[in-house]
Amino acid sequence: MESLIERMQSCQGGIPVRTAKHFLTKIPTCFTGAAFVEWLVTNLDVTDHNELMHLAHLISSHGYVFPIDDHVLTVKNDFTYYRFQTPFLWPSNNWQPDDYDYAVYLCKRTMQNKQRLELADHEAQALARLQKTFSRKWEFIYLQAEAQAKVDRRRDRIERKVLDSQEQAFWDLHRPAPGCVNTTEEDLKKTQRCMKDLLYPLSILFHYIVTLAFLSKLLSQIEKFQGLLQRRRVKVSKVSECYMSFSEQYSEYDPFVTTSHPPNPWISDSTDFWQLQDSNFEIPAWRINRWSFGLHELLKDPAGREHFRLFLQKEFSAENLKFWEACERLKKISLKEVKSAVLEIYNDHLGKMSTDPVNLDGRVLESVKKNVESDPSNRYCLDEAQDHIFLLMKRDSYNRFIRLDLHKEFCKSSRKKGRNVATFPDPMLKYSSNFH
Repeated sequence: MESLIERMQSCQGGIPVRTAKHFLTKIPTCFTGAAFVEWLVTNLDVTDHNELMHLAHLISSHGYVFPIDDHVLTVKNDFTYYRFQTPFLWPSNNWQPDDYDYAVYLCKRTMQNKQRLELADHEAQALARLQKTFSRKWEFIYLQAEAQAKVDRRRDRIERKVLDSQEQAFWDLHRPAPGCVNTTEEDLKKTQRCMKDLLYPLSILFHYIVTLAFLSKLLSQIEKFQGLLQRRRVKVSKVSECYMSFSEQYSEYDPFVTTSHPPNPWISDSTDFWQLQDSNFEIPAWRINRWSFGLHELLKDPAGREHFRLFLQKEFSAENLKFWEACERLKKISLKEVKSAVLEIYNDHLGKMSTDPVNLDGRVLESVKKNVESDPSNRYCLDEAQDHIFLLMKRDSYNRFIRLDLHKEFCKSSRKKGRNVATFPDPMLKYSSNFH
């Protein structure tokens, strides 16, 4: 129906719209009912006159065409003037105006030209009924209607006439006069028939939605259980046992549990601690014994790290410790020096022309290469390679270092002498300036 109305309004082949004169007044943008029916006869393949008039009545009753001087939305095959409704107020826009909007419209009509926009009997009755219904809000309704009336007065006279008639036709459609058919109401029987036709497809759609929801929930549970399978689970007894062994191992070095020897110089007058730390010829046995706790304890001790360096040089793998130390220094330098330090470490140990290449597998090397190329200013881009080298030293070089006869001998001497100083030549003699 709307496509037919668009053809009627087209400039070529549409219904001629003009400004008509009626006595001393001008009626803008209108056409006669005879011209409307004539256009239907010319452009539609319908020979029956009754069918044409029925189609014309349907177009008017749905609000697309309306008479200018009548509240009844019908079409007469005479010289009665009609006007097209603006597309903004077409029924396809699903307008659902309520009584509040209707009250504002009727109140505005009482403020305008009473000769031209005088309320009909049914509109006056509706206004009185709405005034009782909205008695508490009527002052606000009046102010809103007054504001709309002021806006309408600023418009051009011809434009105001057209808009007033279109608004009146809109309310004649949604609030028709007594005896007229309201085409905006839903037909309950027709709606019921449509619902029966849609019942079976909707049941299938509902079943499909429920199935999808069940499958998504099932997949989420599967992912949850897979994550639980990958998670390590340890018994409480095993955790307690590990914690007790850790406490027993480090209790000898905990000043809150065991009296420290030498005593803490900050809480005592003894300077033995500083003398032992500054000694270039002897290393305390308790420090040597702590090297066997793990590679992290060995690297934490400057003397132990230097002994480990000499051992790696004998095994021709000192570049691993050198690379690890360079990565540790990288985490402590200033931000402006990070990029140059990263490139230097990469060129020295990981590049194709590196001077001290380290042993990395292809996957780790490719990952580190991508990190360096994408963001060389990130101080943590070499962490994956550092962790790999640390594990390599821990599993291979560190175990052989611990099994050395020399280390075993000093561990035995540390057990015999308690926490006294063991006679152990310190290789840091020539590196003492770096750690003191």
